Order: sequence, then structure tokens, then C-alpha cells
Amino acid sequence: MHPFEEFRTKRKAGNEAALETNSLLIKRLFGLDKTAYGDGALDKKTKELLGLVTSMVLRCNDCIDYHLEQAVAQGWSRDEIDEAMGVAMLVGGSIVIPHLRHAKESLEFLFQEKEAEKLES
Repeated sequence: MHPFEEFRTKRKAGNEAALETNSLLIKRLFGLDKTAYGDGALDKKTKELLGLVTSMVLRCNDCIDYHLEQAVAQGWSRDEIDEAMGVAMLVGGSIVIPHLRHAKESLEFLFQEKEAEKLES
């Protein structure tokens, strides 16, 4: 299993476990996150790039993977995603380089997966 597929599986299980709670606060924060990335004055496609850049600057690889997957699904090209990651590098500085390397590996997997899906169709 590819590490990205392991991430998907672990994330899904983790979210399900997190939501097995009576805590209204936890449930509302999950709902707020979902709402924040929906269409509004900014479309959800744009918000995914914002989430990606923020995740890179904050150095959260799980967050980076999530937003990369969403950005590819929303139709952003490699060049557009690379440009957004360049902004993250500028804002975050050289400490973001390891996260850029991680993101590029994940992005390669996602675009290979997308290409394979096209061939199967």
C-alpha cells in the first residue's frame, strides 16, 4: 500500500473515532471545518489552495496531504499547485523545505492516480 493510501485509511479511521463522542464542541469544530471549505465569497476550489499554503507554513504533513488531495480533485494543475507551494515557501522560509519534499511526493502519487483513473474510464 502506498503511504498516501495509508494516510487516507488512517485519517478516515481517526475522524470516525474523533466523532464517536458526546462532545458538542468536537462535533461543531468538525462541522465548522467542513463549512469553512465550502463555497462562499471564495469558491471551495480557491479555499483548497489557501488551506494548502497555510498547512505548509504551519508544517502539518497530514493537512498538506488532505489539501493536496482536495486541490487535485478540484482541478488545480501541477503548475498552479506548485505556484501556491512557492508562496508557502516564501512566507514560511527554508523550514518548509522538508514539507515541500513531502508534498511533491504526495502530489506525484495523486496525479498518477488521477491518470490511471482516466485510463480506466
